[in-house]
Amino acid sequence: MEYIDQLNRTVYLEDTPKRIISLVPSQTELLVDMGLGDQIVGVTKFCVHPKGFKDTKTIVGGTKNFRFDVIDRLAPDLIIGNKEENYKEGIEQLAEKYPVWVSDIFTVQDALDMMTSLGIITEKEVEAERITNWISVNFRRDFIYKGTAIYFIWQDPITVVGTNTFIDHLLEKAGFTNLIDRERYPQYSIEELQQLNPENVLLSSEPFPYREKHIENFKRLFPYAEVKLVDGEIFSWYGSRLIKAADYFETL
Repeated sequence: MEYIDQLNRTVYLEDTPKRIISLVPSQTELLVDMGLGDQIVGVTKFCVHPKGFKDTKTIVGGTKNFRFDVIDRLAPDLIIGNKEENYKEGIEQLAEKYPVWVSDIFTVQDALDMMTSLGIITEKEVEAERITNWISVNFRRDFIYKGTAIYFIWQDPITVVGTNTFIDHLLEKAGFTNLIDRERYPQYSIEELQQLNPENVLLSSEPFPYREKHIENFKRLFPYAEVKLVDGEIFSWYGSRLIKAADYFETL
């Protein structure tokens, strides 16, 4: 059987996959929520949801450093990755031996398409449709406009979220205007960001673990902004965690 992934690559599968490796935390959670926990044989060390799930599976490395020898021992019949979260060389090396389906997510619709595709590949169409319908309904609501924002993801060097990213798309959905006009995840000096005069400074819980202890410092740096800790998983995980996103955006 032939399937087309989100990089427009053709992926060949002989049968419904029974030994799956997931290289992306948000997609691992999605697969479990689709009822595929037993079929997953390998995950990354960052696959922290569902809680305790990775402790029951073989760890195949991180998202950007795969343990190829471990993967070989697991003999997967499907590997699921992502263009941004995984590294090209590793994916290409795996694709020489195994079917590798790669997602490429910039919008909620991209995420929904990914879920639908994985549902078809794994014969979990009903479960995938249940999740996508739930997300679609939740995102039909109108969110109150919350003002301009800068979304911080790293402390040293200071790194923020720019355009052409899934987080930027969700910021807009949530009612924020992202002040960063550079693409991807640019680095700035604090002085440059202060000149943008944001109404909201959003400190993400991941990948840098911003916590309460960081808030006072940012309040001094941006005295006219509302400084908020935000759930980085809600803003960046494009699997079934999106079910929680709409309600969360209303609380901000």
